[in-house]
Amino acid sequence: MVPPSVLVPQTHQGPHTKFTDAQPTTQGKVELADWDQFHFAPIRESTVSRAMTKRYFADLDKYTESDVVIIGAGSAGLSAAFVLAKNRPDLKIAIIEASVSPGGGCWLGGQLFSALVARKPADVFLNELGVEYEDEGNYVVVKHAALFMSTLMSKVLQFPNVKLFNATAVEDLITREDEQGLRVAGVVTNWTLVALNHDTQSCMDPNTINCDVVLSTTGHDGPFGAFSAKRMAQIYDSKAKLGGMRGLDMNHAEDAIVKGTREVVPGMVIAGMELAEVDGSNRMGPTFGAMMLSGVKAAESVLNALDTRHRQNLGGYGGKQSV
Repeated sequence: MVPPSVLVPQTHQGPHTKFTDAQPTTQGKVELADWDQFHFAPIRESTVSRAMTKRYFADLDKYTESDVVIIGAGSAGLSAAFVLAKNRPDLKIAIIEASVSPGGGCWLGGQLFSALVARKPADVFLNELGVEYEDEGNYVVVKHAALFMSTLMSKVLQFPNVKLFNATAVEDLITREDEQGLRVAGVVTNWTLVALNHDTQSCMDPNTINCDVVLSTTGHDGPFGAFSAKRMAQIYDSKAKLGGMRGLDMNHAEDAIVKGTREVVPGMVIAGMELAEVDGSNRMGPTFGAMMLSGVKAAESVLNALDTRHRQNLGGYGGKQSV
């Protein structure tokens, strides 16, 4: 049955209680239910555990061979996931997020301030999501960054071909050497708490996910920031040396991030502020249009990379193992 709505009051008759419209009683009190008679449906604790674990391990089994792995569930990563999942429902898309709470730095607009500023033409993406904003000419303002992020996240997680694995860290990259050279072919994962404490843990080997394309959106340098960029600089040596993010300059930074979003090495697309560490472009600060549109450009780059991999597979260069 449909649960009671806080926006449109309605009556809900369940097996144990009845919710009604918010109306005062004869005593002047508001009562939404007969709380003296209220109780939840009975359940055994093991039932709850099984309901969670069987689905999680089914997802692990399903997505261990994915088409796309997105590292980082911030504004750029989730924007890319939205575009990819909407346009290509045939793709299996796994999102790996180190934090328990996805969203990256986009729960606030900047410092402790709630409003989100996005320079045009990022308003086109907000229109696509159905997020309202104030139009200020060259830029728009969403009343709270969390409104944008929660809307984007809820839409992404509703796609049946997307799975978010949060509280999970990417510890390394899977690489392959074939006729086309060295390419990225997946990610090495572990629980975030393990990845952060390897020096205090006994040996705990990781898990893996194979895929055709990895999209990395881990942000600028930090505990998990710019992870793929730094790892690629080691793997590819001079081919992917870091440029180092420059000082804040919104006018240069946002254009550079969107235009520079690309497949940096075979099998690895980088987007968002992680790209500033690769290219040595400027930091952009508290403006989020480039994060959204870098995600859109990243989705385009991922689809082109997938097409390249598909043509290579048809040409006899080896492909995804059937499972």
